[in-house]
Amino acid sequence: MKTLQPPRWGIRFERARNGLELRTAAVPATLQVSLHQHVGHFAEPAVSMGETVLRGQPIGTVREGALGARVHAPSSGQIRSIERLPAPGRDAAPVVIIDTDGKDTPWSGYRAHPRPLRLATGALRQAVIEAGIVGLGGAAFPAGVKLNKGGGVDTLILNGAECEPCINCDAALLQAEPAQVLLGAQIMLRILEADTCLVAIKDGMHSAAATLAEAIQALGDDRLRLVRVPPVYPVGGEAQLIQLLTGREIPAGGLPWDSGAVCQNVATAAAVARFLTTGEPLISRIVTITGNGVAAPANFAARIGTPIRELVAAAGGYVGPECTLVMGGPMMGVPLPGDNLPVTKATNCIYVAAPEEIAERGTERPCIRCGDCATTCPVNLMPQLLLQAGQHNDLDRLDELGVHDCIECGACDYVCPSRIPLTRGFAAGKQALWARARERLRAARAESRFEAREARLNRNANARNAVLEAQVAAVDNSPQAALAALLARVDPDDVAPDSGDDDTPAGQ
Repeated sequence: MKTLQPPRWGIRFERARNGLELRTAAVPATLQVSLHQHVGHFAEPAVSMGETVLRGQPIGTVREGALGARVHAPSSGQIRSIERLPAPGRDAAPVVIIDTDGKDTPWSGYRAHPRPLRLATGALRQAVIEAGIVGLGGAAFPAGVKLNKGGGVDTLILNGAECEPCINCDAALLQAEPAQVLLGAQIMLRILEADTCLVAIKDGMHSAAATLAEAIQALGDDRLRLVRVPPVYPVGGEAQLIQLLTGREIPAGGLPWDSGAVCQNVATAAAVARFLTTGEPLISRIVTITGNGVAAPANFAARIGTPIRELVAAAGGYVGPECTLVMGGPMMGVPLPGDNLPVTKATNCIYVAAPEEIAERGTERPCIRCGDCATTCPVNLMPQLLLQAGQHNDLDRLDELGVHDCIECGACDYVCPSRIPLTRGFAAGKQALWARARERLRAARAESRFEAREARLNRNANARNAVLEAQVAAVDNSPQAALAALLARVDPDDVAPDSGDDDTPAGQ
């Protein structure tokens, strides 16, 4: 097992809440299953109100060629309604509300494969798509799309490093189901036609490391290697992990596989193996419920669509009023308006912040130019200069300084002694640049359409003029030629012979 040297950037947190208990959450009486819990277009409903569904049955599909993921019924029951509602971190989209029947009857439409590694590469990738599997580290990018790179990819990275300091769901999975994670890794290696799989965990995850090391040894697959990364935030970020493990950088404006590596979460690998060996699609995930605002932090294997309030209640409930919920952890998480929202495929953690945690940030003060933000930035940006450019709304300068490379990890906010919300400003700057790019593209398209129209009108006018000029050129304007042409068109038989008499009738 290899341990890497810590990078010069980042924040060194104490690993909080290590070794949280893994428990199975009860199937709730009502499931709220959003059809937009992935990157891309939301799924189209494949069921109707009043219909009975079974566990694992498709209830949302994505049209051919569109970026998205299928959605399945997490349990059996009846469709109460399909409503347009918000989901954590997503805009309003259709939500299928299922009243469960307590039977949890499985759907038999998917086939189990006891030996999935014998299947063809195309069949394996199609299975990932059918199962609705997305990246379970929080990004929720459709896994079937990400696993569509055979040529040029030589390394698969399974990310179990858990970027945020309080998330514990991957550690719980690795301890409970290491064999399933490793089988998923082997399936992904086959799909990608890659040679090496690096399973990355943070140094300090001792129980998970021991369990994984034993499972890898028992499997006897030399392509699988366990690597411990330093407990530095945000070392679990995709680009940072690829660079740390392979020494390669993702090209500017490029995608991870442009570096020859594909990064997937360990839970994603387990979901792939589960579907192929049991026929169960992605209908559940492990969620960490933690924070100073909850009584008994724990990990829960929960069905997709479970109301967050039920998991908080299972974790002992709130320690007091006015707690704030954050999905994804305290650093990069998305604040939630309430606990009535459902668990989605992207819900890896619900951080319950006590009121004093929100208040302790303090009042924003002027920048003192200490440089701590630049030292901690994992992508080597200059946050101080970006801040100045953003304050002057200088979009060209923001673009020049590389604001698009900001991963919004919040490390600069955390170390800033002036409590300046730098990340929020950088996110706004990126939005402004994207809006400007869209407007420029719209204007360029409009100009292109106008120029094409003008060119078409000019071509038509020139063609008409050419026809008229040809007609004019074909006609000789001299009177003799015109008379000759006229006489040439007259039939001689139609002309009466000349008698030489005048017009006076005979006999007059």
